[in-house]
Amino acid sequence: MTDHRSIPPKPPHPTQREKPLPWEHPKPRDEDADAAKRIATIMEHPAYREPDHDVDFLHRDATRGVRLQLDYLKAEQGLVEHQVHQSIVVFGSTRLREPETAKRELAKASHAVAQAPEDASLARQLRLAERRMELAQYYDVGRELGRLVGMAGGGPKNSSLIVMTGGGPGGMEAANRGAYEVGAQTAGLNITLAHEQYPNPYVTPGLCFRFHYFALRKLHFMKRAAAIVALPGGFGTLDELFGALTLMQTRKVPPMPVVLIGEAYWRNVFDVDYLIEVGSIDPEDAELFWYAESAAEAWAGIKAWHQSNGSWLFESDDTPWTQGEAR
Repeated sequence: MTDHRSIPPKPPHPTQREKPLPWEHPKPRDEDADAAKRIATIMEHPAYREPDHDVDFLHRDATRGVRLQLDYLKAEQGLVEHQVHQSIVVFGSTRLREPETAKRELAKASHAVAQAPEDASLARQLRLAERRMELAQYYDVGRELGRLVGMAGGGPKNSSLIVMTGGGPGGMEAANRGAYEVGAQTAGLNITLAHEQYPNPYVTPGLCFRFHYFALRKLHFMKRAAAIVALPGGFGTLDELFGALTLMQTRKVPPMPVVLIGEAYWRNVFDVDYLIEVGSIDPEDAELFWYAESAAEAWAGIKAWHQSNGSWLFESDDTPWTQGEAR
């Protein structure tokens, strides 16, 4: 017999045993003929599933807190793994057309009206096509801004500073596309909707995240934002823009550059002077944003704002910008 008090035993196999444990086999049939059937029923019941494998359990009202944590954590881990420190967040309409697409739609609408000049519905479609043609220039602005941001910092492969959008078509696509075209990494934050949504094809694989909760998506837009740029847009763009401005107005987050592309469009969408006149906002609140017409103008303004503020963008070998770490 080996003296275990003086000689260390041979290390056991990390996963295998020489003799199985009693629970490694079901109850024998010769002890209970119905045991196997009852065991199968027990093991097939949802209660026996491990919680992280039980989708029905994870979607209960009681586990909403867990889902909120996962909605936050998965994107957070992905951004950390890609070493994303800052983002230039670009909002914009999903309906914003590429200029060539808008031109084709306008030609088609014009032809239809010419064939049926009395049709009021076709006349309306023509007016809409004309408007979309006017706004299509902002697709190119978003695309150029994506290129400028993509080329900033330590080079196109450096993900310290990236373009981040909602990951959809239109204005979001334009910004992601510009970054993609210069070889830069670029992020998209999609949202699960009632109808199928596809990410635009220019988001970097591994940096396109799909959220269930709008709130967690908004959190990630703001968490690393070094600036917000809003191309012409509708409800979704307004929601994100005014949500961000409210956070800055109340100093829930430190102010950052907010640029509205296309002054004529935005002044038609909301009258900031009227809001001041009736006392709904203070004059200083109107200083939280400014207008620009081109990507170069917007990008230069963002950099000048940070220089004036004494904060940093991740460009070249600059000291890391830390203003957003507490968000």
